[in-house]
Amino acid sequence: MPGIGDPRFERAVIAMCVHDEGGAMGIGVGTEIEGISLHGLLTQLEIDPGIAPDVPVLAGGPVEPQRGFVLHSQDWAGEGSVQIGNSYTLTSTLDVLKAIAEGKGPGRWLVALGYAGWEAGQLDEELTHHGWFATPVLSDVLFDTAVENRWATAFAAAGIDPALLTATPGRA
Repeated sequence: MPGIGDPRFERAVIAMCVHDEGGAMGIGVGTEIEGISLHGLLTQLEIDPGIAPDVPVLAGGPVEPQRGFVLHSQDWAGEGSVQIGNSYTLTSTLDVLKAIAEGKGPGRWLVALGYAGWEAGQLDEELTHHGWFATPVLSDVLFDTAVENRWATAFAAAGIDPALLTATPGRA
C-alpha cells in the first residue's frame, strides 16, 4: 500500500498480517535498511550464518524497529509461526533464522526489523483518504521481485501504470 503523507510511508509496500476490529499490523517489504545485512544480523544474534545468503534486511516499520520478523512461504512453520491467509507465514522467533542459516528453513523468505501498526479503526479511517492503494497478495511481488521494484510491480499487477499517478486529488 502506498503511504499517507507520512514520509516513513512514502512509496511503502506493506504486507498486511492482521486487520480486524482490534487494529492492524503489517510488515514493510519495500525498503532496505542501509548497513544491515542478514549475516550481520545473525552474527549479532550469535547465530552462525551457515549457508544463508547475505541479503539486505528490510525496514518493517517504525514500531519496535529492534524487533525482527521473517515473512516466509508456508512450507515451513516453527514456534510462534502465524499463517497469514493462504499467502505467507509470519515468524518472529529465532528458530526460523537458525533454520534458514542451516538450509532447513522456508523455501522463500525475507527478514525485516520493525512493523507498521494501527489502533482499532485507525487504518480503516486512513484507507478512506488519498494515498492508499490495496492490492491482493502476490507472492511473486514479495519473494521474487527486487525490493526497489515492489511498489511499481504491485501497481502494475493491478493494471495501473504508476507513472500516471498524481499526488494531487481532483474534484468532481
